[in-house]
Amino acid sequence: MSVANPPPTPVFAERDPLIPAFWDARFAQRFTPWDQGSVPGELADFVAQRGSDRCLIPGCGVGHEVRAMVDAGWQVTAIDFSAEAVAAAQQQLGGLAQHVQQADFFAFAPPAPLDIIYERAFLCALPRAHWPAVAARWASLLPAGAELVGYFYFDTNPNGPPFGIERTQLAALMQGAFELVEDRPARDSIAVFAGKERWMRWRRREVE
Repeated sequence: MSVANPPPTPVFAERDPLIPAFWDARFAQRFTPWDQGSVPGELADFVAQRGSDRCLIPGCGVGHEVRAMVDAGWQVTAIDFSAEAVAAAQQQLGGLAQHVQQADFFAFAPPAPLDIIYERAFLCALPRAHWPAVAARWASLLPAGAELVGYFYFDTNPNGPPFGIERTQLAALMQGAFELVEDRPARDSIAVFAGKERWMRWRRREVE
């Protein structure tokens, strides 16, 4: 009986998650342990309950969520600064490929006001020192009443990615600009996030 050869061990020269090459190498070698390969349960429920929202997905990766949102009548733009991630998402989405574009979250300007920003493994992909800039960008992109929804990874391990956050850190990031309206354990997390991921909804407060 022949034994199948194991897949080659990925080799990564770039160690800085702040540059596209870090993520390009991982998508090119199909090393994406953060990719669930499907739409998470809480998001599927949320999308089904909503109307025609205008949504931005930063750091979209392969973009599995795009199809579910479009099918529900949402206006979706998914962005990633990795060319390899964008190519993978566009290939996976086929006829919906136009919903994905290569862009820098910190410079991207939506063509119209957003109702939703969807968070999944974007914050935890960036070193902790950059989190205040992410939160400030969320706040600047969302008008009052709009929501940041998705999954947050809680862990104290100093290494990453993924870089876990503590509750006090998240509360400090969101303080002033957002109010928490839903918070519960994720019911179908993949291995890398299992037991440490929560579904949360944050509503943008009135701008003073």
